[in-house]
Amino acid sequence: QDLRMKYFAAIICTFLIGNTLSLAVKKVAILGASGYTGAELVRLLTGHSSVNIDVLTADRSAGMDFHKIYPQFSYRRDLPKLTKWEDSLQAIKNCDVAFCCLPHGTTQEIIKELSSLSSTIKIIDLSADFRLKNIDSYEQWYGKPHIAPSLQAEAVYGLTELNRNAIKSARLIANPGCYPTAAQLPLIPLLKSKLISPDDIIIDAKSGTTGAGRAPKEAFLYCEVTDGIQAYGVASHRHSPEIEQGLSEASGKNDVIINFTPHLMPMSRGILETIYVKLSNGVTSQDLKEHLQKTYEDEPFVHVLEGSALPQTRHVRGSNLCIMNVVADRIPGRAIIISAIDNLVKGASGQAIQNMNAMFDFPETTALMQAPMFP
Repeated sequence: QDLRMKYFAAIICTFLIGNTLSLAVKKVAILGASGYTGAELVRLLTGHSSVNIDVLTADRSAGMDFHKIYPQFSYRRDLPKLTKWEDSLQAIKNCDVAFCCLPHGTTQEIIKELSSLSSTIKIIDLSADFRLKNIDSYEQWYGKPHIAPSLQAEAVYGLTELNRNAIKSARLIANPGCYPTAAQLPLIPLLKSKLISPDDIIIDAKSGTTGAGRAPKEAFLYCEVTDGIQAYGVASHRHSPEIEQGLSEASGKNDVIINFTPHLMPMSRGILETIYVKLSNGVTSQDLKEHLQKTYEDEPFVHVLEGSALPQTRHVRGSNLCIMNVVADRIPGRAIIISAIDNLVKGASGQAIQNMNAMFDFPETTALMQAPMFP
């Protein structure tokens, strides 16, 4: 009788475990999968134990196998074929989460339609369409009115380490931009603690060319980019208001204005930001470093380097890490913060997956613990 009881108990346990695992697996749609952020999502999600990629859309490549667009996935013949968005509505509706890797403007229309089709699907938008809370500011910087203001009011800004609680219960996540991620992770804690002034913040940023997307453009041809560095978007880059929004909220000052200048580097991926700040009275650069260390001591992806080590893009390549350090400026009362991320991972697809993990209560590190690729 004991053996029979154990046998039936084993069957019941197997049934329960099997059904629990089945329920745990989430169906994923990636809209705009043929771009760099879409491909990065596929790379990372194929290593996620609790999701299955059900839908991949890409209008111009519809009907093609994904490995025909990105041959590095030739070993994954289980991936769905690329389809047009409008031909996949039912399949997308049945998914648990949709990652939107589409151009700004286009994303609003699609997310508006998707939200009307399903009230349960979670949406993580990697475009800029839902990052700016003020829709007038969006129109000013992106040149067109926002067509989904009610969804904008619902969207939660997805800077995971600093907005985790709101992300967990959100339906729509506005995934941060790459430059804003590298800037806000060090600056927001320092502004909240009043250790630095919200005035005279200078951000000198460098990025690899994947930040411009995969569409062919003359400015990003090999001969145009290699063997040189160029500034772009000077005093006009669209990530400026996104950074200023976060810093204004952190400081309690409504009109924080930064000096932000991005530069294009002859490398495929990576962001390095050198940030110049004014210290509050009586504060030292060591105080900044210690506060950042305390803020992120339990975080798996954000690390303050020891001693005088300086962040380098090659030390985060392919990873979801943000590494940073603080140095005393030669000018009294000022400090220099250096921050590095991979623009395609922590600056886009990796952070999107980190947000998804938080939304579904998966371990946040799932599918994201790859070591940086160096050399």
